[in-house]
Amino acid sequence: MIAARLGTALRDARKSAGMTQAQVGDRAALSQTLISDLELGLGISASIETWAMVAAAVGEQLVGFLEHAPGADVPRDIEHLRRQSAFILFAAPGGWKALPEFRLDRDARWSRSVDVALVRRATGEAVVAEIWNWFEDVGGALRGLDGKVAALRDHLDPSLEWTVRGLFIVRDTRRNRKLMAEIGPMFEARFRGNSRAWLKALTDPAERLPDEDGLLWSDRAGTSLKASRLRG
Repeated sequence: MIAARLGTALRDARKSAGMTQAQVGDRAALSQTLISDLELGLGISASIETWAMVAAAVGEQLVGFLEHAPGADVPRDIEHLRRQSAFILFAAPGGWKALPEFRLDRDARWSRSVDVALVRRATGEAVVAEIWNWFEDVGGALRGLDGKVAALRDHLDPSLEWTVRGLFIVRDTRRNRKLMAEIGPMFEARFRGNSRAWLKALTDPAERLPDEDGLLWSDRAGTSLKASRLRG
């Protein structure tokens, strides 16, 4: 997994520098084939020296390069944690109770969890928020969201009638933007909730959740949320 994420970071850094794989290889005194393998996540056996050379070739020091790799810094999940924390702070004015890493399967040894579950008892509303730095299996992520929405509903006070929605928060990177463009119709069909309405519902206790699940962008720094523009 780390090799795959470092490969993604290398590709993003190379494209940001406007370089080809061959140019990176020339600068690092490595073959274009090896650069391609690294970007494809096949660099599990590559040495620290090799990563240092490719980092320098795209204009970064090795430490900075590793810090920019999604999920590769210390602690390993810092990018994810930043976005969880930012989301909790963002939703606080809306009157939501945040339940980070909420465990869904009480009796299971290995339980599913929700990145951040939000509950607003006053309005009988709840949200399953899943935060994505990058997608490894889009279909699996979508199927997982449906199951978690149903499971969270089972945890809520049965004396109330609850509205439970799913929300994807996606890191705003070139890779994720490209993916969204390539399979945009699928995301649009799945996340029909107006993203601006979602932002209002999260921050204003008087605003009800949209009728459909939503998708929002998380900025690269992990400090703010933006409308996805899938449906306004």
